[in-house]
Amino acid sequence: MGPLALTREIAEAVAGPFFGISLFPYLAFLYLLNVPENNTPKGVTVGFAFLLSFVFLTIPAAIAAETLYGVSLADCDWLHGSAESLLTITNLVTVVAFRQALGAMERGDDPPKSAKEYGPMVFLSLSLTALCGVTALLPSLGIDDVGSTFVHTPYLGGFMDLPRDDISSLIGQEPDNALTVACWIIHVSSLVEFLVAMGFAWRWADVTDNPRWKGLTWGLLPLHSSGITACTYHLFYNQMPVLVPLQAMLTCLGNTTAAYAAYRIAISNGWKPPKELWGVSVPQILLHDNYDSENLAVGSLSQVDVVESVAPVGFEDIGDVLAGDNDYSFLLKLFVGCAIGSYAVKYGGLAIGLPLYSGLDGSTGTALAVIGIPSSLNAYKWYRRSRDSSFEGWF
Repeated sequence: MGPLALTREIAEAVAGPFFGISLFPYLAFLYLLNVPENNTPKGVTVGFAFLLSFVFLTIPAAIAAETLYGVSLADCDWLHGSAESLLTITNLVTVVAFRQALGAMERGDDPPKSAKEYGPMVFLSLSLTALCGVTALLPSLGIDDVGSTFVHTPYLGGFMDLPRDDISSLIGQEPDNALTVACWIIHVSSLVEFLVAMGFAWRWADVTDNPRWKGLTWGLLPLHSSGITACTYHLFYNQMPVLVPLQAMLTCLGNTTAAYAAYRIAISNGWKPPKELWGVSVPQILLHDNYDSENLAVGSLSQVDVVESVAPVGFEDIGDVLAGDNDYSFLLKLFVGCAIGSYAVKYGGLAIGLPLYSGLDGSTGTALAVIGIPSSLNAYKWYRRSRDSSFEGWF
C-alpha cells in the first residue's frame, strides 16, 4: 500500500466522525426551520429535507464503489454522478420552492400551492430521484466483468465530453478518474443553486420584514465552502486527501450554524423552546434571544411589503435577473450557464496545468487558495451588503 493510499485512509477516518456528527445539527435545523411560527414555505422545507436522501443513498453507492472496484466513490464516475445528482435535486427543489413563494409575495398574489403544502415538491423530488435512479441502473445492467475498465464508465455515457484524443493532443492527457462534463455540471449546478437559495433567503428577510432570515444566509456560508472544497478535490483528480476532512469539518460547522440561524428565526417569530427535552432541562440561555420584537414587524406569507432589492450582479442574484422567466425557462438558462462553466472548469483547468498533482506543498497551497479566495469574497460580499444594501459585489 503506497503512502497516498495510506493518507487517503487516514483522511477518510478523520472525516467520518465529522460527517456523522453533522447529521444531528442538520436535523435540528430542519425542525427549527419548519416550526409553524416561521411560516416557512413548505416546499423550501422539503428541499432542505431531501438532502437526507443524498446522505443516506450515497452510503450504498460508496460501498458499491469500494466493494466492486476498490476505489472511493469519487473515482467511479457513473456511481459518483448518480449519487451527486441527489444533491442537485435538493438545491433545485429548494430554489424552485423559494422562487415561487417570493414571486407570489412580491406580486401580492396568494401563496402558491408549493408554499402551503408539502405535496408538490415531494412529488417533484421523487420524480427526479426516479430519473436519477435510471442513470445508475442502466450502467449496472451492462456489467459483464468487474474489471478496471468498468470502474471508469462515464456518467451518462460521457455524451457531453469533447473527443478525448483531440483534447489530449491539444491541452494534455486527463487521468482515467477525471470527471465527465455531465458530472461536473452536477457539481457546478449544485454550487450555483445553493448560492441562489442563499440570495432568496436574504430577499425573504425583506419581504417578511424579518432580518433574522438574513442570518440563514450567513449560516449557510460554511456549507457552500464545503461544496467548493469537494469540487476542488475533484479538480485535483481526487489526489489531495487533506481536503476530505476539511470538507467534513466545514459540513459539520455549516450544519451547526444553519441550525443556530433557524433557531434565531424561530425565536424571532414567537416560537418558545420546550423547558425540557426528553426529560432533560434545556439550558436557560437557549430560552432567550436578544431580539427586539417591538421594533420589527414579523411577516407571513400574506404580507406583501417589499423593500427595494439589491442590484442583481452575482450568482445569488440570478433569481432577480431571471424573475420574469417561468420555472422552465429559469431552469433551462441555469443549466446552460452551469454547462458552460463545467466545460471551463474541466478543460480550462487542464489547459493551464492547475490540476496536475505533483505531491508538492505548492499544490496543496493552490488547492487551499481555490477554496479560500472565493469563500472569503463571498463572506465579505454579504458583510458589505448587510452594511450597505447598494453594494453590488463581484460574483
